[in-house]
Amino acid sequence: MSKSSLSRRGVIVGAAATVIGWNTVGRSWAVDAPTDAPAETPADGDAAAQLAALPRLDGTMVVDAGTLARFGGDFGHLVTAAPRAVLRPGSVRDVAEVVAFARRHRIPVAMNGQSGGGTGGTGAAAELESHSSYGQAGARGGVAIDARGLDRIVRITPGRAVVEAGVTWAQLTDAALAQGWTPPCLTDYLHLSVGGTLSVGGIGGGVQRHGFQVDTVESVDVVTGTGELVTASPRANRELFEAVLGGGGQAGIIVRATLRLVRARERALVLNLFYDDLAAYLADQEKLMAERRFDLQVGEAVRNAAGTGWRYKVEGVVHYDGAAAPDRAALVRGLRCVAAETTFTDQTAREYAFRVDGFAGYLKAAGLWGQPKPWLSLFLPASTTETFMREATALLTAEDLGAGLLLFYPYRTDVLTRPMTVMPEEPIGFHFDLLSFPAPGTDHAAALRRNRRLYDRAVELGGKRYLIGAIPGLTRSDWRRHYGTRWGRAVSAKRRFDPAGILTPGQGIHG
Repeated sequence: MSKSSLSRRGVIVGAAATVIGWNTVGRSWAVDAPTDAPAETPADGDAAAQLAALPRLDGTMVVDAGTLARFGGDFGHLVTAAPRAVLRPGSVRDVAEVVAFARRHRIPVAMNGQSGGGTGGTGAAAELESHSSYGQAGARGGVAIDARGLDRIVRITPGRAVVEAGVTWAQLTDAALAQGWTPPCLTDYLHLSVGGTLSVGGIGGGVQRHGFQVDTVESVDVVTGTGELVTASPRANRELFEAVLGGGGQAGIIVRATLRLVRARERALVLNLFYDDLAAYLADQEKLMAERRFDLQVGEAVRNAAGTGWRYKVEGVVHYDGAAAPDRAALVRGLRCVAAETTFTDQTAREYAFRVDGFAGYLKAAGLWGQPKPWLSLFLPASTTETFMREATALLTAEDLGAGLLLFYPYRTDVLTRPMTVMPEEPIGFHFDLLSFPAPGTDHAAALRRNRRLYDRAVELGGKRYLIGAIPGLTRSDWRRHYGTRWGRAVSAKRRFDPAGILTPGQGIHG
């Protein structure tokens, strides 16, 4: 298409105008009618020479103010980074075309997995249900790609699922269960996009057995920063495969994934074990993991009944079929928990998988879902976990937690196979996940300073961060220290697969 052409083949429709291309001089979207979005109307003469026509798309590019505002925020509501346009792709090809176009014109691009159905709360904020809580999926001044345009479950076969990146784990779980299968590692909250969690790692209660969600991936289709669509696996294009899984969207945009499935069981026996002593809790968590007593194993730090301090809870799950229920006495034998407080809940496997939906409904009804959320997610080496946790719980208050959770449980580092999910250099680590839902009016600047203080202390003790959290002021030196010996690998992948540096700038990893 020529630069001056207004052929319908190249038209992309916005809410109140037609976008016909990119003004290469004014660096703004050119439209042929007024709109409330920050775009320009081409004039006669030299304007045609300044216009780079957009490629033909199967979907739409929108520039209305409401959509731009929605994609300018994220679930954390702490950072605003509004794009200039939002692509709602009608195909994988659309993503490749737009990324190639953006590379030519140095326009930032990020895939955004804003999922959820908008239930509860009011306005756009009610719908934000993503892993990004500090602008990680933002595309300030660029193009945000709405992952929900790629929401097709391509196929499910025995032991395997092929899905587009915008499919949520909830959608995949239900579709797989209908055929007797399930993803082996699920996030606690399932209404998150597959592409989004694979870009950061994806952790859940199955981590001790199966690793992160990225460790269950057989292959991915990726659009690199050059606009090339590549299929990558451990056998083909391995460098790209390893760069995008847990890579924070720096080397490519995942548009499709082939995932491993395992046989689904019918029921879930859920145990809750309580501890007043941190050392006993840590020892039993490691004991339970070593003995593989549970199929899923998580835990929390919770406020005590008096509200004066913290105690600890192990949550273990054993899946089974029919009437073959597990031996409850054997599951708690030899543990140092407060035996009188142990509880057992028997439910269907699906009920357990979707257990957080009820809690999310409460938060939405209470008006907390759309409030700012200064989350902090860390990985600690087992040898220093007790030191860190004693210092953290001395610092944290009930107000810091709000209506949220402080998840805290062990995992084995040898089951984590993807190099960009960097971990402490010990056989056992602990996941510290402060998922705070503070009350309205909370001083979020102070909470961010607290996060930075806890992060710096964790790093001193050999810890690492998870890419979803809200940690202010990270520098290139911080990122270099985070990646350690893998920093050169991260830089090399960025230069090779995103030479213009346009992909996912909100992570801030490469400046």
